[in-house]
Amino acid sequence: MEQMKERFAKLLLGEDMSGGGKGVSSALALSNAFTNLAASIFGEQRRLEPMAAERKSRWRKEIDWLLSVTDYIVEMVPSQQKSKDGSQMEIMTTRQRTDLLMNIPALHKLDAMLIGCLDNFKDQNEFYYVSKDSEDSDKGNAKSKNDEKWWLPTPKVPAEGLSDIARKFLQYQKDSVNQVLKAAMAINAQVLTEMEIPESYIESLPKNGRASLGDSIYRSITVEFFDPDQFLSTMDLSSEHKILDLKNKIEASIVIWKRKMNQKDSKSTWSSAVSLEKRELFEERAETILLLLKHRFPGIPQSALDISKIQFNRDVGQAVLESYSRILESLAFTVLSRIDDVLQADYQAQNSVGRRSNARSSVSKPSSREEVIDKGSVETPGSMTLLDFMGWGADQGGAVLTKKESFAASDDFHKELDSKQQKLQNVVTNKKVSYLENLGVMRSPTSRH
Repeated sequence: MEQMKERFAKLLLGEDMSGGGKGVSSALALSNAFTNLAASIFGEQRRLEPMAAERKSRWRKEIDWLLSVTDYIVEMVPSQQKSKDGSQMEIMTTRQRTDLLMNIPALHKLDAMLIGCLDNFKDQNEFYYVSKDSEDSDKGNAKSKNDEKWWLPTPKVPAEGLSDIARKFLQYQKDSVNQVLKAAMAINAQVLTEMEIPESYIESLPKNGRASLGDSIYRSITVEFFDPDQFLSTMDLSSEHKILDLKNKIEASIVIWKRKMNQKDSKSTWSSAVSLEKRELFEERAETILLLLKHRFPGIPQSALDISKIQFNRDVGQAVLESYSRILESLAFTVLSRIDDVLQADYQAQNSVGRRSNARSSVSKPSSREEVIDKGSVETPGSMTLLDFMGWGADQGGAVLTKKESFAASDDFHKELDSKQQKLQNVVTNKKVSYLENLGVMRSPTSRH
């Protein structure tokens, strides 16, 4: 009861504990409450393991507190009432608002699926985790996919890799979580699309799309024959900052072109010599690029437009849907990353075993005197460490070939993941219906994105 009093006091005060009325809106306070709750609960989820019973209980209890406000967001709908004399009369009754009525149950189901996925790792014993500074950690694998995430433990698998059963289990869990991720992304994108664009954001935009995109990007989008995949291949997407910068530019140009298409006043500063048809075509191309960016890089931070919409939004129902779907999307992406870490460790273990077996067979079967002489100058497989195998030993001289081959395993794995991520099916975000019926008939996944 004391916890509930504290939570709702902060919401009523708009997070202004001085009571001076300088707090944020109810919608933003509720959105921040969802975000802070998820950070405190799932911030410790660094391994593929069930949530602690205490954290799971707290999550279910407090998420229900925050969602309880949606029970009182209602709309008036016509209904039939039978009077005492048997006649029918039409009256107006209240029910939960349609968008909440359809999407809150869907989000509840996605929530339960994610928690259930983590619970499924309760009895697994084929992989384990070691800290980054542990002696058992792969210190030689310094350029691994998650090397910059120094706080995460390193997954370890048996020397010969995971069993087929464990590998299939991981793949099934990955496919299931990927479905949750796509559904959460769709709901979040739909809610953000329906939010009003703040005037402060519009005032900060340049006067035309060329100024927003820059000459180079503008020319690439406005060419006669446009290929979005070819466009992205020419962009520098080497860092999260560059991806987010491109996303901000694309979204800004979309807003500019849409406003110009809807502009009625010909004397407005938004007017332009570009025809309405071309402007509509450019806007569709930009929308396609934006959708591809969101699907290929689901873990990037929110864009300037999204942040502005959330900050200035006044609709409490939309704030609940956006924040709840966003934290579920973030959790699903985190679980996918943890599964990928284990699959990568398994891939490297299998590759290492294969290379050692090939090396042994080549040493035991010399075909000529020259082969014997050549192999005599190379270390035997028995003395080869993981550091030497990956080509990152202290002696780098003459190790060009070894180093090149060592990166092949990691590169092949990431190319495989990237190619499959590019096959992610487009999520329709302009369909204003619930995703619950789609989730209800969801079958066992058969393929990755």
